[in-house]
Amino acid sequence: MNDVNVYRLPMASPDDVSELAKLIDNGVIDPKDICAIKAQTEGDGYSRGYSSLSFELMLSEKMGISRAEVAARIPMLMIGLTGGLMSPHYTVFTRKEVEAAESGVKRFSVGVKQTRVLLPEEYGTAIQVKLVAEAVKEAMADAGIDDIADVHCVSIKCPNLTAARLADATSRGKKCVSTNFAEAGSKAKGACALGVALALGEIQESDVTDEAICSNWNLYSNFATTSAGNEQVACKVLLMGNSAKSVSQYHIGSGVMKDTLDLAGAKAAFKSAGLKFDEVIPQGEAQRVATVFINAGADAMGSIRGRRTTMKSDYLAAYQGIFAKAVINAIVGAMIGDTMILASAGFEHQGPLGANLVAAIVKAEG
Repeated sequence: MNDVNVYRLPMASPDDVSELAKLIDNGVIDPKDICAIKAQTEGDGYSRGYSSLSFELMLSEKMGISRAEVAARIPMLMIGLTGGLMSPHYTVFTRKEVEAAESGVKRFSVGVKQTRVLLPEEYGTAIQVKLVAEAVKEAMADAGIDDIADVHCVSIKCPNLTAARLADATSRGKKCVSTNFAEAGSKAKGACALGVALALGEIQESDVTDEAICSNWNLYSNFATTSAGNEQVACKVLLMGNSAKSVSQYHIGSGVMKDTLDLAGAKAAFKSAGLKFDEVIPQGEAQRVATVFINAGADAMGSIRGRRTTMKSDYLAAYQGIFAKAVINAIVGAMIGDTMILASAGFEHQGPLGANLVAAIVKAEG
């Protein structure tokens, strides 16, 4: 049986890993049990890389292994760019085997896998979709999850196209999906989401074509949240769900807000996780929340419920993803009285256009 724990810790700066170091020094966390870290860092890709480096150096010292071994052992999914009331933080997942009999009760579990290293010309293609689908299925097995219905969130960090990678592909006579790095990154994220959808039976294999990626918006996953980074060379998969093979004190639930004003959808997600409330989440129930992950999709649309927005057209349109994250962070944060929740922007096949995917991990009752 697996005992899975969740630790949500604040960051004072991109290199601040002190809270995790304290828990290790105090014997609360055995660093050998850490199976994944997902962070909401401030800043751009350089800051994300700085954060990863800081974790790797600290854990290398604590675990007595090389930095490269830490990077290979522990997937680190860094989501940058915080805006509004968003508070930089990170969530540490630990997992260890314990002696216990199955009770029939399903509790929180995680599975981690990664694809092989992708070639630049494979980013944003059907090849990437199928590689991710295979990794998601392997992550399900790693989490001890047998039923697709028990999967609630699949977080993926994938490689982004860079000038050097484009030049490499060109030198070998290969063509990438786009020479525009933003467009290529969008397609890479979309391919990851479709990989999740394929693995979870939300789409069929016949739906998977190069042409469908970031084109056929009728294809999507209600459980995928994906992000691209220049620091990645493979697709790292962190799958979260509930398993009868887990004795964790936590439980995860999820839901879809059809748009950013859909409070009913957010409430359904929290109730799916096990919170009990009528209209307003009482403080006692809110305190059971270990962490919340949201995929913000408002930047997919230029309007909401018939009202025009300037998210895609104003002077600051280049930062539309930050706005999308900041808005949903404030709305959902108000529901639980805490804005230290992780929001990732990216609508590419991650739910219906304009939707927000919400997953909450809460302390289980009993």
